[in-house]
Amino acid sequence: MNEPFGESTQQPDPEIVKKKQLWRNLFLLNLCVSLLLISIFWLPSKLEQVGDFLNSPSVNIPEEGKMAEKPVKKVEPEPAKPTNLLATQVTTVNASSEKEYVYFDFSSGKPVNILDTSSLEWDLAFRRGKVISNGGASSKLGKAGLIDLGVVEFDEVTEVPMDNYTQDMAAKTETENPVLAKWYNYNYFTHKLTAKKNSYAVRTANGKFAKFQFISFYCDNKEAGCVKIRYVYQDNGSNSFLRKGGAFTTASTASSPPENTGTTNSF
Repeated sequence: MNEPFGESTQQPDPEIVKKKQLWRNLFLLNLCVSLLLISIFWLPSKLEQVGDFLNSPSVNIPEEGKMAEKPVKKVEPEPAKPTNLLATQVTTVNASSEKEYVYFDFSSGKPVNILDTSSLEWDLAFRRGKVISNGGASSKLGKAGLIDLGVVEFDEVTEVPMDNYTQDMAAKTETENPVLAKWYNYNYFTHKLTAKKNSYAVRTANGKFAKFQFISFYCDNKEAGCVKIRYVYQDNGSNSFLRKGGAFTTASTASSPPENTGTTNSF
């Protein structure tokens, strides 16, 4: 039978069909790769900005016909601080090794070489973000323990408790001190650690007292594992961080205690 005039039964060229399919697949692949890159690099920063915006103080929108008034911040007087505080020391412990602990002694203010972990020559040990103490499951002889004092102004901690310190406990694979199990906040978008503002009381390995606070976790070259802390150590056995004598004064007139900065490396 003759085909109707003007109609064609010509089949499409298989090579052309393959090329179209190939270009379609390449387009879809490029689209998927672009979306993946956006989700990895661009989306986390935007979500972090959105989080900061949502956590920021809300903006008061004036009613119709009224002008917005600038909120007046009430200035609260700062609490009185003692002038006879013991000097605060600042140090950085390079604990970037993922295998070896760096042992720190509050009395000397620096890391020490340890041959026997049951000795009293160290108080805390650092390994990346993990921190243990010289007491309990980590040491047979050490008396070290910790108390989380919460979010409190560091200089307002003029004395620490005498008892009820938490010592290290045995975990599934190694020992840990639950007080310092999460001394940081972890950002799942940027994968960065940020030190909490908590202050901690320490009973040292030989039964003396100190207080300390984490400052940061990163080295100057942005490498993780350089744990920076500020601390005050009382070497006379007292649980007070005040010198004898002195008086209270307002923070605006008090002279700040000198800070000694020392950077130490892992062994």
